[in-house]
Amino acid sequence: MGESNGVKVYIIGSLRNPQVPLLGNFLRGHGWEVFEDWYAAGPEADDKWMAYEQGRGHTFAEALKGHAAQHVFQFDKHHLDTSDIVVLMMPAGKSGHLEFGYAIGQGKKGFILLEQEPERFDVMYAFATGVVYDWEELQMAISHAAFDIEVRR
Repeated sequence: MGESNGVKVYIIGSLRNPQVPLLGNFLRGHGWEVFEDWYAAGPEADDKWMAYEQGRGHTFAEALKGHAAQHVFQFDKHHLDTSDIVVLMMPAGKSGHLEFGYAIGQGKKGFILLEQEPERFDVMYAFATGVVYDWEELQMAISHAAFDIEVRR
């Protein structure tokens, strides 16, 4: 069983993936501190935000500067910044890939959890600390990464 020892895991994924909270529960069951609260916004959050902003006559660029967008952005960014390890749970879209790249750029350990072998290979996934194919393999990878993090602390 993993012992969090203050190591925080941030799950990055799609609002439309019902497996996100299940993975969160699985990792918490192994003793990790896990963040995936962004998922609570629901699968239509981005669509509703877009419709609201367009209804106000705002462009995408204007909407990004609005209070709602900035609140959500700062919430997610805070938790990305305070995490030690990130997991990009596939399938995920552009936003998830941006979050993952940001976290890796900040020096965090990052794993990509694939459902299956990808249709197309992408060499840029080599930025990840590792690519894994199932939850048990992910749990072991997090354990090894957490040990390295704890040794450096």
